[in-house]
Amino acid sequence: MLHLLGVNLPDQKLVQYALPLFYGIGQKTALKVLASISIHKSCKIVDLSESQINQLSALLSDMKIESDLRKQIRANIMHHRAIGSYVGRRHAMGMPVRGQNTRNNAKTARKLNGRWLKAEKREYSSSTRSIIPSVDSPFESFFNRKWF
Repeated sequence: MLHLLGVNLPDQKLVQYALPLFYGIGQKTALKVLASISIHKSCKIVDLSESQINQLSALLSDMKIESDLRKQIRANIMHHRAIGSYVGRRHAMGMPVRGQNTRNNAKTARKLNGRWLKAEKREYSSSTRSIIPSVDSPFESFFNRKWF
């Protein structure tokens, strides 16, 4: 196995099918990378020379993949949530973001967007909750929230 930029690439796979193992690289991007380095489509990972591996790692290190891309996506979502846009509120509620129907089929959105809710819930402990009601009435806390 070739260990390249934190990802293990199987030896017997074709390079065009091994590159999408990187987060952020699909089939089209993989073919563009192979064309820019002039590696044939039917070449396997085992058949790559040292110079080709070095060229491939240099090209991939310039691209935004793996953890850098995940951080950028997370930052974009948190930006939408911070400014209070419609998209940010939908992310915060765990609902579909791009206008899909929610009457029946929103399971995938609840799974994906629910991760943000679970992460927020982990920050707070349930044992710190007081039985005594707070000074603010529910109406005051509702109207004091930042909606926009």
